[in-house]
Amino acid sequence: MHIAHILQQPGPHFSFEFFPPKSEKAADELFEVIRNLAPISPSFVSVTYGAGGSTRELTRDLVVRLQRETSLTVVAHMTLVGASRAEIHRLLDQYVAAGIENIMALRGDPPRGQGRFEPHPQGFRYAAELVAFIKKHYPQVGVGVAGFPEGHPETPNRLLEMDYLKAKVDAGADYICTQLFFENRDFYDFVERCEVVGIHVPVVAGIMPITSRKSMMRIAELALGARIPARLLRAVMRAPSDAEVEKVGIHWATRQVFDLYDRQVAGIHFYTLNKSRPTLQIYDALGLRR
Repeated sequence: MHIAHILQQPGPHFSFEFFPPKSEKAADELFEVIRNLAPISPSFVSVTYGAGGSTRELTRDLVVRLQRETSLTVVAHMTLVGASRAEIHRLLDQYVAAGIENIMALRGDPPRGQGRFEPHPQGFRYAAELVAFIKKHYPQVGVGVAGFPEGHPETPNRLLEMDYLKAKVDAGADYICTQLFFENRDFYDFVERCEVVGIHVPVVAGIMPITSRKSMMRIAELALGARIPARLLRAVMRAPSDAEVEKVGIHWATRQVFDLYDRQVAGIHFYTLNKSRPTLQIYDALGLRR
């Protein structure tokens, strides 16, 4: 189903994001994890590209398999890293032929060690260009773009950052899915700033429960410097084991989701770290299993 039609329906809208598999065996295991979420009827699921655009073939094959063998609505991620216009066009053809109706259009992070993003000589430099390309050649496809409640680290000018976001929406984006955050006030402020600059598409909130000290470090690395509040950090460091850290993380995320749900946000997107159990525990705490 087209993402715009999904988000127009009465909520709550909950969705899940998974990291790409690194092997065929891992892809099979991840398929089962995602399929196990089907009974709780997520609004959609998505699978990211690997860092720097790696694992593209495994990601594509998993996305197509999910579309073919489950009833889930699948959002395919697409980045500009190392990709020419022709390669992007070819991948979009494959997704559309497989029945994929929605794409998350991202610039993407540079490969490890590269330092800064460098576009392919025959590719695009900005995500807004990718959005416009998709809407020109595949107008029936729903397109999502990323937003950064705490600010994008490459754009310290927050006013300019919102101009860049509006350019993506003006190019045809149907919704915004935010980077993860741990303080809801950052999200609410971001939504207000969207309204100020004339952005009126749905904004979906990104949530990731901390499940271990290692995962907290990974979040800080992968989430472009996500700010971990002192209260949360103190509780994590006080926990005697990772099992207790997971309880802390789930409790914190559950409180966030309660508040977001009460404020009737457009949707809540769980970054799962390829684990369904913490998210299902949040569902149980909220009484949201369907």
